Amino acid sequence: MTQILLLEDDAGTANEIALELAANGYGVTHRALAADALIEARRDDIDLLIVDRQLPDGEGLDLIARLRAEGRRTPALVLSALGSLDDRVRGLRAGGDDYLPKPFALVELIARVEALLRRPNETRDTRLIAGPLDLDLLAGVAWRAGRALDLLPRELKLLDYLVRRPGRIVTRSMLLQDVWGYSFEPNSNVVDVHMGRLRRKVDAEGEPQLIRNVRGRGYVFDIPG
Repeated sequence: MTQILLLEDDAGTANEIALELAANGYGVTHRALAADALIEARRDDIDLLIVDRQLPDGEGLDLIARLRAEGRRTPALVLSALGSLDDRVRGLRAGGDDYLPKPFALVELIARVEALLRRPNETRDTRLIAGPLDLDLLAGVAWRAGRALDLLPRELKLLDYLVRRPGRIVTRSMLLQDVWGYSFEPNSNVVDVHMGRLRRKVDAEGEPQLIRNVRGRGYVFDIPG
């Protein structure tokens, strides 16, 4: 059974959501405090997070950001009465995969849960080795042929995404949606800036190029033959 962790401090709202999820065949673990939810969120059998933002002991986005920094990619649906564009963007930038402003219809919540669960599940593999690259996502570190790569969290997430798709063109739209969590394309070159920094760190002078720019299309991760 698919297991969902629900972090919601309002008892009435939590009960309504939990009953609807159970009626649709999901197992539900409910917590009202971020500190308690963080412990549950680290369980390997949790398939999805539903996280309220305003909690008695903090901000739900901080919990998501902490999990992402640990290399945990469990899909997260953010719920909040804070529904402005700035609030939604902040939620996605913190690592949320979707953002549902309150009040909402339960049928829409279920539809969004189903959509997130349909995405490829990449949460179980936390150690990746591809050619000369070695990524430890839980520790948040990476090496190339024993050389430590000084990667920022977003750069590590980008490299993780590319390594899982060797030889495939990864478009800017894919990166914006799956790495940044944007459902729209911002009017900026944020992808190119981050990818430029990542390529300089991964592909040092004299080393075979692992990350290749395909002009006008995106990027490809190549494993040397």
